[in-house]
Amino acid sequence: MWVLGLVIMVDQIDQNVVRGVVDQLKHDFGISDAGIGLLLSAFVLVNGLVTVPAGYLADRWNRTRTIGNTVLGWSIITMLTAAATNFATLLGLRALLGFGQAITEPSAASLLSDYYPTEQRGRVFSNQQVMVFIGFGLGIALGGAVGDAFGWRAAFLVVGPPSILVAFLAFALREPPRGLGDRLHVGGDAVGATDPSEERAALFDHGFRQFVADMMRGLRDDFSTIWQITTLRYALVGVSSLMFTVAGIGAWLPQFHERFSGMTEKQATSAVGALIIFGGIPGVLLGGRLADRFATRIKGARVVIPAYCIFVGNTILIASYLPGPAWASVALQLLGIFSITMAIPALRAGMADAVPAHLRGAGFGAFNLVSILFGAAAAPLIVGALADVWNLRIAFLIVSPPVYVGAWILFLAREHLDEDAMKIFQAVLRALEQDRERARVRGPGDSADDDAD
Repeated sequence: MWVLGLVIMVDQIDQNVVRGVVDQLKHDFGISDAGIGLLLSAFVLVNGLVTVPAGYLADRWNRTRTIGNTVLGWSIITMLTAAATNFATLLGLRALLGFGQAITEPSAASLLSDYYPTEQRGRVFSNQQVMVFIGFGLGIALGGAVGDAFGWRAAFLVVGPPSILVAFLAFALREPPRGLGDRLHVGGDAVGATDPSEERAALFDHGFRQFVADMMRGLRDDFSTIWQITTLRYALVGVSSLMFTVAGIGAWLPQFHERFSGMTEKQATSAVGALIIFGGIPGVLLGGRLADRFATRIKGARVVIPAYCIFVGNTILIASYLPGPAWASVALQLLGIFSITMAIPALRAGMADAVPAHLRGAGFGAFNLVSILFGAAAAPLIVGALADVWNLRIAFLIVSPPVYVGAWILFLAREHLDEDAMKIFQAVLRALEQDRERARVRGPGDSADDDAD
């Protein structure tokens, strides 16, 4: 859990260090707010292209090895960014970082669902997702501090090496059988779950063309099945509206405080880093524990709790954008971030509950794709363009209302979550009963290897 959290943390540091050196980049490359918005969204195209096949691989290949190789790759790209001599090169290198989260996210979520049973998933996802906010805050704060002292190139060099250490920690993780967490929840064990040794074959044993053909067929079948899961349909629509606003505002919050709170660049980046850490971490930790505590007490708790948290948090954040003292704006944003982040672990646990083990990579890949396309892809650019026309305050107020729509759609999913989760557990119970029946037929003296085929 913590190793996979570190993977997310270093990814967030690498992605968000650029937000701490915005003014330096604008000065050196002569770009406007819209140009910075494009830079902040650069990774999205690659991310969107890669995340769907990455989900396919997460359901069929060794996930720990996938994560380790990916982290090594993005650490090198981050350090190469320091050598950019023009805006086009900088933009291209930042775009390449998109493969990082796209590949690690489906594999990490699938692994956590197999490492831990259902009743622990809220807390497990909350502990892991805490590292998102530590990484987000550290990325902005390190970018601002190192950039202010040594320049923006040094900021990119500093955040690269720690990722290499995290890559080797990921390589050391064991690959659990698929569906193990579901079997543990109903009192089973690893017997009958997918053997990780089956996933050690090379990807291109039958050639690259055959691999692509098989992947396209597999993706078609996987997404056809996933789309029939009612809870996931609601969750994807609800999360897309939420991520649009969160991504757009999060990208520009330091500049908001520079322009309307009288802060310097260093003060603003440090303040936003502190908001993310001291608001996001407690919110995620509490949200995961509430998701587990009320999972069996409230109908559809793992989508209902997020819906309420998002509604309340968005209302508080809207109030923080209105004219007023800087301290009041910061205090309201702390409360708003705390409330909205409570939704994150519950949503992820709810998705793990509603999607079968052999499709969770594809399910979380779809989740990531929707978050990227409707959130990180367009939102920072649109907010930057709106700020060029009016100002950041008005831009924030314009993009906030869609969050209420997302919260309402998530609330509607409460009618389907328990039903979708029950289908999975019934299938697991049937599989366990079949395993016991085979064991009785085989008898204690027979070898378990007889069933290997």
